[in-house]
Amino acid sequence: MVAVIYSGSNYADWRLADKGKTIASFKTSSINPFFSDEKHILHLLNKNINLIHHAEGIKRIYFFGAGILNANLKAVVSNSLSAFFKYAKVVVDHDMNGAAIACCKNKPGIVSICGSGTNAAWFDGKKIKPNNYGLGYILADEGSGNWLGKQLIKAYLNETLPENLRKKFEKKYDTDRKVLLEKVYRQRQPALYLSSMADFFVEHQEDKYIKNVVLTGFDKLLQTYIIPFKKLYPEAQIHFAGTVASSLGNYLNEAAQTLNLEIAYILKEPINNLLTYYSNKN
Repeated sequence: MVAVIYSGSNYADWRLADKGKTIASFKTSSINPFFSDEKHILHLLNKNINLIHHAEGIKRIYFFGAGILNANLKAVVSNSLSAFFKYAKVVVDHDMNGAAIACCKNKPGIVSICGSGTNAAWFDGKKIKPNNYGLGYILADEGSGNWLGKQLIKAYLNETLPENLRKKFEKKYDTDRKVLLEKVYRQRQPALYLSSMADFFVEHQEDKYIKNVVLTGFDKLLQTYIIPFKKLYPEAQIHFAGTVASSLGNYLNEAAQTLNLEIAYILKEPINNLLTYYSNKN
């Protein structure tokens, strides 16, 4: 039996399969070693009935997740999974590599994640080429759910949000200034709170103001991440993965066309493609 996990900032997506047939499909809390130690990850695993039931039968585990920034953080996840799945070979890698495999399989290409956060890489058909992207929700993440959330809160607090959207914002969210700022500056993972506001942009994407903000974010994303790769690899196809890229794909394509770029593929969730890829491996 094989287990494939793709963990973003908000949750971890799991698929368990045996002989090409999916046995279980479910989500758990995000597994990110930047925020969770081995004890916390093991506690999470021990709470899930699917994992408890199938733990001994799983022989291969492929984990791709945010926060796999170095060997020490990679070891946190690897050690946790190995301790729980005692008979499994465990492979742990960055979510960017998982997205690249899901989008490109064994072919080279430019791959970008645009979900809660934003990142991009060149994939040579086997692995991603290291770069200086992935600077996180404070320094980067242009066009992501986190970036959109920041624009929405700033516009609301600065009273530049159009009145019709202001009323909808007040109906959907807690609008106390002190509470908003505390959630951004004091809670443990503010990027999760900020990125949750991407839903507001999806719900009201036909609004002109919302469209302009989204197009601005996608323009920054493409200018910052994609164009530098396109200059190096002009023949390469461009692929996107992530909920924001997928949910607002019409505007992503529009922003790309303005910059004379063509997007070959937008994938909402890498997990199913990853399951197919690894289920077919010996």
